[in-house]
Amino acid sequence: MAYKTINPYNNELVKTYPDATAEEIEEALANGHALYKKWRDEPVTSRAATLHKIADLLREHEDELAKIATIDMGKLFNESKGEVELCAIIADYFADNGADLLKPTPINSRNTGDAQVYHQATGVLMMVEPWNFPYYQIMRVFAPNFMVGNPMLLKHASNTPASAAAFEKIVEEAGAPKGTFKNLFASYDQVSDIIADSRVQGVALTGSKRGGQSVAQTAGKYLKKNSMELGGSDAFVVLSDADVDKAVDLAWRVRIYNAGQVCTSDKRFIVADNLYDEFLEKLKDNFSKLVPGDPMDPKTTLAPMNSKRAKEKLQGQIDKAVENGATVYYGNQPIDLPGQFIQPTILTNVEKDNPEFYDEFFGPVAQVFKVHSDQEAIDLANDSELGLGGIVVSSDAQHGKSVAEKIETGMVFVNSFLVSLPELPFGGVKGSGYGRELSNLGLNAFTNEKLIVTAQEPDWNNPAGGLAVFKD
Repeated sequence: MAYKTINPYNNELVKTYPDATAEEIEEALANGHALYKKWRDEPVTSRAATLHKIADLLREHEDELAKIATIDMGKLFNESKGEVELCAIIADYFADNGADLLKPTPINSRNTGDAQVYHQATGVLMMVEPWNFPYYQIMRVFAPNFMVGNPMLLKHASNTPASAAAFEKIVEEAGAPKGTFKNLFASYDQVSDIIADSRVQGVALTGSKRGGQSVAQTAGKYLKKNSMELGGSDAFVVLSDADVDKAVDLAWRVRIYNAGQVCTSDKRFIVADNLYDEFLEKLKDNFSKLVPGDPMDPKTTLAPMNSKRAKEKLQGQIDKAVENGATVYYGNQPIDLPGQFIQPTILTNVEKDNPEFYDEFFGPVAQVFKVHSDQEAIDLANDSELGLGGIVVSSDAQHGKSVAEKIETGMVFVNSFLVSLPELPFGGVKGSGYGRELSNLGLNAFTNEKLIVTAQEPDWNNPAGGLAVFKD
């Protein structure tokens, strides 16, 4: 697997990175395992100051880090800066709240003893992360597990190696002990070997369905706990009582952010019939005003896609959808720039027999559907193999919430851009994977939920004593 940075704006090869060796992997495993055993005897609070230092360094080097991410995968510079700041927010949150959230949880039990669940570290984790948010995807797993006391190894996407190396440098500069976090330019075969190693106790993956299936299969074989975030084809539901201007202002931003390369970016726009025509026209107007160009230039509002391969895949999906009956309402024209640009495109009439009906369009493409009732909107939203996020727009927030409750997905936002914050759980259902990151759920994703019951002396006469029935 070739790890290299190719600037998707000008197609320039910036740097190639050497593959991880067997010796480097063994050293990383040994250091991580040794640190895990050391951390077991240290309080959670002992790591908070270092995590705050990481947040401080992220902010201090924000412009530098943002530029690295933009050159790695092409996103707008200001979006990259926002990603760095979000990482700092996540680090600060878990530094401030991790110890309290990890306190033992008392249980009211019929047993006469004191029952508590302890949330303890389990060991080294393997992280497999994608390119679209090259820092944030790492931080979602890193910050909570650093506080828990689980050392981490990273296999990042092959096209964002500079971002992976930069994150590792920040962790080291903050003074985190050796073994805390190690970036490895590993192959998938090496990842499988790492997962199989007895020192590794969990796997966190964000990526494609195929990648998730492969890693989950290996994790299952070796009985390693794992979490999977595998993308989404989220629904953006515009109810009949919505303000169409507000709906469109939200819709175009959702679809174009990060050049549309967001797992939780809404890709299917399901619009009530009374607003459908107006919604389409206004969405087209907003798309037509976008300015492609250098993502480092503040005047640019449309970034390139992350790679030649990604552009070709998306263009192939558009072509296949059109060949099978979809209508191009707007877009699908070449952009006269050398980088990996795709003109924002609106597709209508994507029927259920279209082979692209169930596919995720990972780029600036919006599928727009007309519906005649709330129930039809709900049914169409749920007619998906995926279930990660979603948005519902209504002038009546309670009406929107009642629809949101019926959508089969991990997250739904009513009248709001889908946001990611450290206190909010992140994850999906169905083909979008399982498990949660961030919040207290993500903090405990890779902990040993260990029950400890303390009694002054055995009570053999307690009728609810459970195993007491086996006394002599």
